[in-house]
Amino acid sequence: MTRQALVELIRQRQSYLCVGLDTDITKIPSHLLQEKDPVFAFNKAIIDATRDTCVSYKINTAFYEALGLKGWEALEKTVHYIGTNHFTIADAKRGDIGNTADQYAKAFFETLPFDAITVAPYMGADSVKPFLNHKDKWGIVLGLTSNPGAHDFELQEAGGELLYEKVLRTVSGWGTPGNLMFVVGATRADAFTHIRAITPEHFYLVPGVGAQGGSLQEISAKAMIADVGILVNVSRGIIYADTTLAFAEKAAAAALAYQQEMAGYLKIYSPMA
Repeated sequence: MTRQALVELIRQRQSYLCVGLDTDITKIPSHLLQEKDPVFAFNKAIIDATRDTCVSYKINTAFYEALGLKGWEALEKTVHYIGTNHFTIADAKRGDIGNTADQYAKAFFETLPFDAITVAPYMGADSVKPFLNHKDKWGIVLGLTSNPGAHDFELQEAGGELLYEKVLRTVSGWGTPGNLMFVVGATRADAFTHIRAITPEHFYLVPGVGAQGGSLQEISAKAMIADVGILVNVSRGIIYADTTLAFAEKAAAAALAYQQEMAGYLKIYSPMA
């Protein structure tokens, strides 16, 4: 999906919501365990309930890989079921180099039809650029994350600046605002103004709103640009809004609430020219 198509989708749906399909088989409603493929049955119901109020789905591959072949089959069925009217993200955090990175890119962009994949930049340009060589596909590089371990490396000084700042400045030159995003955790709201100054045109994938305590209003105010420039991911707050037979209806209501809040912020912080 091109940047223009993504922005048009956001404007059309008045939403920059990304629903995280971090589907844990131990947390889905128990009645679904009777299904032939419980994970896909759950995902299908969540997708049907939220597809009109979100613009993106993020599939955390770890939850599927942990189930072996059946999990991988559920992942594949899920991304095909989502279709082409949403921006699909493989949250796989790949970070190898050379031919290995090429194969990862082929796996998620050719064998599977994802629009984007999350990438760890620790090994440098050769761990990121292979994902930027595919037409209308995106690399989403870890920038500043919300986890406590961010203090181990990301927030350490490196040559007169913090390491995450160096990552943003350097990586932004490897691609373009049309094929490169950054992950910035919502609980780092105090850093968003500074981050936007470093990368003024790039989209951000922002996890951490909802269950992790990030403020949607604060993120929108500090990070939004003329063509929006942010996708806010919510996982648990939507997909596990309820564990009864009414789980899909409750997920729909949760997603709608986020969409309606986002529509208001779009009018304030990113009005159409």
